[in-house]
Amino acid sequence: MLASTGSPRPTTIDELLGRELAAQLDRLDVLTTKMFAGKLPGERRSKRRGRSVEFDDFRDYIPGDDLRHIDWNVLARLDKLFIKLFREDEDLSVHIFVDSSLSMDSGSPSKLIFAHRLAMALGYVGLVKQNRVAITAYCPHGRPGIRKLAATRGRPGAQRLGRFLLDTLAIRQEGEAVSGAVPDFNAGLKLAAASRAGRGVMIVISDFLVPEGYIPGLNALAGAGTFGVAGFDTYCIQVLAPAELDPLRDREGGIAGDVRFTDVESGKAVDVTVSAALLARYRIRFTAYTSRLRTDCRTRGIAHMQVSSDTPVDRFIVETLRRGGLLR
Repeated sequence: MLASTGSPRPTTIDELLGRELAAQLDRLDVLTTKMFAGKLPGERRSKRRGRSVEFDDFRDYIPGDDLRHIDWNVLARLDKLFIKLFREDEDLSVHIFVDSSLSMDSGSPSKLIFAHRLAMALGYVGLVKQNRVAITAYCPHGRPGIRKLAATRGRPGAQRLGRFLLDTLAIRQEGEAVSGAVPDFNAGLKLAAASRAGRGVMIVISDFLVPEGYIPGLNALAGAGTFGVAGFDTYCIQVLAPAELDPLRDREGGIAGDVRFTDVESGKAVDVTVSAALLARYRIRFTAYTSRLRTDCRTRGIAHMQVSSDTPVDRFIVETLRRGGLLR
């Protein structure tokens, strides 16, 4: 990954989201392919029958049923007792995991800023539809190493969500050193998977450029459901900088000649001569890595999406995420 060119960081919630984007998001909702039991009334179709005013279906009368729910019109026509069933709406639990590691704090435009704006937008969608939204931020080089925002609900929760994400950006910018063991990426995913906020949709926003690998974390998310209870409906959104997708797209004019690369995670440096042959090998290995990530996700029932950090957040949400089934 290439070092960030110092993109200005959002300092207000309006800079994270923006009123125009918020207006577009008001019309969207989070989708799930699984049925989860909610905890509170919401705006999502439940697998339980309820007592709302919206009719859902009929079933045969069983002795002991509430006589007030008998459809007397059907009885008059068919001479048979049927019970009217009504739709019950429940809330959905939406978990967002944001990678705020050093590798994310790179690229032009910054992957880190894109990830936090995307997290704010997706959290906002969940909140305005009366779903529970929780956030886990992985900040291995800040204090604390893993930050959590407990599940919040309703439009007013957008202020809490925004302040949490802005604080996480500030921690990353200050680069506060941490003594002792630094939590790894997989520990963060495992912590998110063990959340008690309820099963639901899990959205992981990261570049997935993880030195120690990402398999244990994906396994934790895929294995979150036990004893017949549905686990997470998980989406991995891989955010990459334009120059990572193609080094020749570097805004400083491209990479060529003798260059010293420094790994932002480990601090190790290596001197290389950038040539057409080297770039060709890079593309092959890069394509293989992202293809393997996509396959590792698919084999675990996890959706994988890739986005460049120079993609407008509103376009990615309204177009890509709607086509991908995360939003409607």
